[in-house]
Amino acid sequence: MKKRMFLMLAVVIAFIAIIGFYKYSQIRTAMAQGAKFQPPPETVTSIVARQETWDTTLNSIGTVVAVQGVTVSADMPGVVEQIAFDSGRHVRKGDLLVRLDAKQERAQLAAAEAQRDLTRVELERARGLLEKQIIAQSVYDSLAAQQKQAEARAGEIRAAIQRKTIVAPFDGVLGIRQVNLGQYLAGGAPIVSLQSLRPAYVHFTVPQQELGGLAIGAKVDVTSDALGGATETGRIAALDSVIDEATRNVRVQAVFDNQDGRLRPGMFVQAQLSRGAKTTVVTLPASAISYAPFGDSVFVIEEVKGPDGKAYRGVRQQFVKLGGARGDQVAVVSGVKPGEEVATSGVFKLRPGAAVVVNNAIQPPNNAAPRPEDS
Repeated sequence: MKKRMFLMLAVVIAFIAIIGFYKYSQIRTAMAQGAKFQPPPETVTSIVARQETWDTTLNSIGTVVAVQGVTVSADMPGVVEQIAFDSGRHVRKGDLLVRLDAKQERAQLAAAEAQRDLTRVELERARGLLEKQIIAQSVYDSLAAQQKQAEARAGEIRAAIQRKTIVAPFDGVLGIRQVNLGQYLAGGAPIVSLQSLRPAYVHFTVPQQELGGLAIGAKVDVTSDALGGATETGRIAALDSVIDEATRNVRVQAVFDNQDGRLRPGMFVQAQLSRGAKTTVVTLPASAISYAPFGDSVFVIEEVKGPDGKAYRGVRQQFVKLGGARGDQVAVVSGVKPGEEVATSGVFKLRPGAAVVVNNAIQPPNNAAPRPEDS
């Protein structure tokens, strides 16, 4: 009985050993095949890095601000009796915009003027009596005070009527009308926006370390999608006296002639300020840069040796220091040498040592001054 048990145990152990050896052989074979596996090459586009001389510029985001801009509103409550403007029109200082109903004030003015005339006549009569010493000086003084009060009352009503006649406070372009005939307006209710567009201001900020390079009168160029690719040129008019403690930036105000009126208040623009110096950089398309929190990099295409010693066309990841940007191009200050071939598309799927195939049939944009196709 014991012999049969030992024999069965020996058979089981032998079976397990054979199965284990077989699986071990399979795993070793799979690992060997995995070590020899070479992933297929990735298709990329490339460009040969070249050196260029760029003007040293400072770029910032700005906002267009009117030199004078207000929302014209009602000074006193009343009903709209007349609207004397059209939306979007240019007006001159003093042009009538809206007149509110002032019938009650005109009636009060007529009564006040009648009272004023009566006190004036009574005062003249009292002056003659005073000269004849028929009345006391105190009576004459009382009548003189009443006459001044009547004059002031008439002037007060006349001013109230004038305040119900709303005119343009300065030359400018009107916005969209916000009132209608017969509408009751409360005091301070908006009527229409009025903006002075010629000239126009652009406000933008620059880091505090750039403050020493700024000068009043320095040229500033601004561009915007709303300008259709055109550039407006202005001059620095003022620098803010306070630096923002949160960002350590200083606000700059530039003035533009804006003769064609294309710069509108609130418009987003890109401001470019020339520093006057030139620098030598290597230019690459923006699509060639792999941005990451630990550093920006590019993939340089070159001959790479594999584990088996065979050479193939692969990539090397190279960290770079970037400068400014111009259109589709990015300036590389260091990390790439002129003449090196750099991958310009498909970089998101690359890794150091990856095999690549270059196909430049369709390349990413690389224009220093691009224009949208629908502009």
